Order: sequence, then structure tokens, then C-alpha cells
Amino acid sequence: MELSKTEEQLMQYLWKLEKAFMKDLLDSYPEPKPATTTVATLLKRMIGKGFVDYKTYGKLREYFPLVKKEDYFSKHVNGLIKTFFNDSASQFASFFTRKTDLTKEELEELKSIIDKELKNK
Repeated sequence: MELSKTEEQLMQYLWKLEKAFMKDLLDSYPEPKPATTTVATLLKRMIGKGFVDYKTYGKLREYFPLVKKEDYFSKHVNGLIKTFFNDSASQFASFFTRKTDLTKEELEELKSIIDKELKNK
């Protein structure tokens, strides 16, 4: 299951805060802030999708993510690789290294990461 752009934006705030009440989430938004009802609707949908849950304290709800940011991002990257690069990680890596403005230092760092992973396999 995927999040819409607006749900993903809210999820980014929740990942950063780790747990938050409605006020904390609203404070995370830049001006003009969305209506409380809008954020409540987004949260309800995200709870239904299994991305968020909450604990109740009286009338207040403290929301927290059920999905880790890294897991969500990993699923997206794997989806991109499958959809746009014929399920080929090497085609993705080739595109990524050629079509982005990586510095020589960043490319060296990527090479180091790959070399380390090769040693671990």
C-alpha cells in the first residue's frame, strides 16, 4: 500500500518527531498550515492503511509511525528499479551515477560502500 503525496508529507513529520499529538504535527507544517480536520482525515486514512497508530490520553491522541522510514523508502526504490529499470539494479546504478550531479568524492564514497558490501557477501 502506498501513501499519497499529502500523506507522505505528514508521514515525514511523524518520522522526524517519532510520536506526536495533533498540535505537534500542525506546528511542523509551514504557513499556511492545513486545517486540523484535513490533518485528522489524513491520519485516519494512514491508520487505515496501517502506516500510523495512536495512543489515547483522555481526549488527546498521540500518533506514532508503524512503518520505518527506511523500509518505506526501500520499497519505493525497489519499485522504481522494477518499473523503470527492468528490475535491474545495475541499470539503476548506471543511471544514478551518470544522470545526477555527484561529486568525485560522492562517487568515491559510493564505491567504498559497494566494496564493503562485496566483502561482506
